[in-house]
Formats: sequence, C-alpha cells, structure tokens
Amino acid sequence: MQWSDQGIVLGARAHGESSVILELMTREHGRHLGLVHGGRSRRMAPVLQPGNGVAVTWRARLDEHIGHFAVEADTLRSARLLGSPMALYGIGTLALHLRLLPERDPHPGLYAAALFLLDHLDEAALAPALFIRFELMLLAELGYGLDLSTCAATGRTEDLVYVSPRSGRAVSREAGAPYRDRLLPLPGFLRGEAELPHPDEAEIAAGFRLTGFFLESHVWGPQGRTAPDERARFVAQAASATRNKPGSAMVPPDLPADSVRDRA
Repeated sequence: MQWSDQGIVLGARAHGESSVILELMTREHGRHLGLVHGGRSRRMAPVLQPGNGVAVTWRARLDEHIGHFAVEADTLRSARLLGSPMALYGIGTLALHLRLLPERDPHPGLYAAALFLLDHLDEAALAPALFIRFELMLLAELGYGLDLSTCAATGRTEDLVYVSPRSGRAVSREAGAPYRDRLLPLPGFLRGEAELPHPDEAEIAAGFRLTGFFLESHVWGPQGRTAPDERARFVAQAASATRNKPGSAMVPPDLPADSVRDRA
C-alpha cells in the first residue's frame, strides 16, 4: 500500500531512540498516523513541528497497519507562529479540534480551511473571527451544523440576531424578543452583512460562546470531555488581541469557498 499527499503536522511522539509517530491532517486521507524513522534528528525535528505543512508518502504492507511516512518540508510556519502566544494556543486548539474527526476519514474542505486559518493565526485583526468560523465548519463536518440563514420562527432572512440553543437555527430580533434571555446572540460578522466594522471584543466573545455551547452540547459532553484548556487560553488571547487592535479594519474575509459544503 502506498499513497502521497499534503498534510498539516498536528503532533509527534517519540518512538524508540530516534523515531517518532507522526500525526497529520492530510488533504485526501484525513487524520493519519505513521512512523518517521529519524524523526528526532536535527534535520527532521524542525520540520515535524505542529502547524507546519509537509509533503508525505505513506507506505505499509497492509492498509490497517500504521505504516511509515517519508516526509519533505513544504510550508514551515511554526517558527513564526510560536512567536505569538495567541497563535501558539491556536495551534494547540486546532490540533485538538481535528482530533475529534475519525482517523483516515477525508475532510478536504476542513483541511483547506485549516490551512487558511494557519496562515493568519498570528494576525490579531483576522484570527479570532476566522477561528470562530472554523469551529462552525467543524460542527457541520461532525453533523451538527448550525442554520444561520433564515429565522426558525418566521423564515425571514433579515435582522437575524439570535440563535436557538435547542435547534441551532437563527432567530430574528422580533420573533426572539420574548425569549431573548434564553437565546444565544448571533454576532454581526456571522450574519453575512457587508460593510460592517471589524468585530469588537464583545462580538468575538459572543462568537466563541456560540460555538463553544454547541461543541459542549453535541461533541465534548456526550464524549465525557470538557472544553480544552488550550481553547480557553486561546479565547483569552483572542479577546486581548481584539481589545488592543485598531478598529478601522473591515470584517475579516470568509474561509475559502472550497472549504464550505452545501448541506440540506
């Protein structure tokens, strides 16, 4: 068995005296493990840092074996990202999120979104909002996508300012007014409105509260897990970065179009 692919390094653990078990998120083969001989060497160790992009060839006698990776450096971004506390916690959180996916289950759209996020993870004006959008995509890939396009009560597409914690659907201001204390706020930058000012600290906090609620309800809780400490640290760093950045920038771009799948 053999294949070649592109991948994002999620982590590596020591194996024997000089090798590592490498964990990647690959474009076409999903989250995948493999042995890298000499992975702890001076030449390979910098390449196998979380967040880096690599080109790999995987070989094994049988498909169910762990197999071996031959690895070549592609995009070495970890040194730059590790200089930012926000990016450092973001890498850790991203890796934990991707580990929620089944092994060897391809998610090419989520892979493309992760690449885009990593390229901007140290940018205070972009990373927090992009990470929230990534978490929405992750929920969708896991089968718990939110419907933020129309009001759950009226079917309207205008003035959507809430999300129902029960259905995961948007609710308009008028329809949600009597129940607003029981609804989750829908930040403006997730409503697809043009020419909005850059999301402020309150909107970023609301976005992370929104995605965190559904991750807790549908993913972490049912698996007997709690929210990762790395995510809490990343959210704190993102709030600080949002608070201290200039307010003149416009709303961040969306994730790559090819990372979004249509869902009924």
